[in-house]
Amino acid sequence: MTKEGRAEATLLKAHWLLEEIAAPLRNRPIAEITPPEILAVLRVVEVKGHYETARRSRSITGQVFRYAIATSRAARDVTADLRGALIAPTTKHRAAITRPKRLGELMAAIYGWTKGQETTVAGLKLFALLALRPGELRAATWDEIDLEAGVWTVPASRTKMRRPHRTPLPLQAVATLEELRGATRSGISSFVFPATASVRKPMSENTLNFALRRLDIGAEEMTAHGFRAAFATLANESRRWHPDAIERQLAHVEGNNVRRAYTRGEHWDERVLMMQWWADELDRLREAAIAEARIQAHPQGRPAKFQSVRQ
Repeated sequence: MTKEGRAEATLLKAHWLLEEIAAPLRNRPIAEITPPEILAVLRVVEVKGHYETARRSRSITGQVFRYAIATSRAARDVTADLRGALIAPTTKHRAAITRPKRLGELMAAIYGWTKGQETTVAGLKLFALLALRPGELRAATWDEIDLEAGVWTVPASRTKMRRPHRTPLPLQAVATLEELRGATRSGISSFVFPATASVRKPMSENTLNFALRRLDIGAEEMTAHGFRAAFATLANESRRWHPDAIERQLAHVEGNNVRRAYTRGEHWDERVLMMQWWADELDRLREAAIAEARIQAHPQGRPAKFQSVRQ
């Protein structure tokens, strides 16, 4: 996995899972380990309610057995006998606001948040505008961004699929980045979003989710990652854009090998138009939310101040 260029976090997780499984079996020759022995170890994890961890542990163990087969240490992968033996985890989707009206309210709250750190507010805006993954955005460095050309190139080392990912920058994103670069802390750091404690580190992975909580948005309603779902849902529902262009913007990889061979293009020209449309759509939804808040004015006719997303 190390030679495949997997992320450090992925390698650490795999190592930890293997340690959990190997502890009671480490003194046994791998060729003599039986399916019931492995299942017994996995059950210890499963009874704690960690169904996904148990499933991943079986998968990682299978990789070890397949390597043992390739190096003549074992005759077969006995974890194959455990398929269906473990409780299937319930899929939990990341919370996301996908209703246009509600999304407009959220954008109004973000743009109207005057008490937040400048880098934090900019981070939320760019999450919404670009639909990048949290790790791709928060650890960004200025040398990845070409404001004049309107292109942000996320290096392979920070993408989930370990491939460079180019994203077009709509005018609103360029303006946000230009304003941010003029800020004191961003101006003296290579990171676009430096940590509060040190300009030598990027902001914490929890910063933007905490920011949503401060805007009174519960974790069950929206996460930073949820902006990707918002973009995907509304872009698809608009029927303006080819699904492949949307998927490419999300840096998803086609699962079908044959289809992937024929869809290598970035759909760049369409994505440039699409991301400008998306930025304009977010502006429209935000302005509509502000207008509605003003309509719900004070009884004496004074405009209501838009303070929170919650009604």
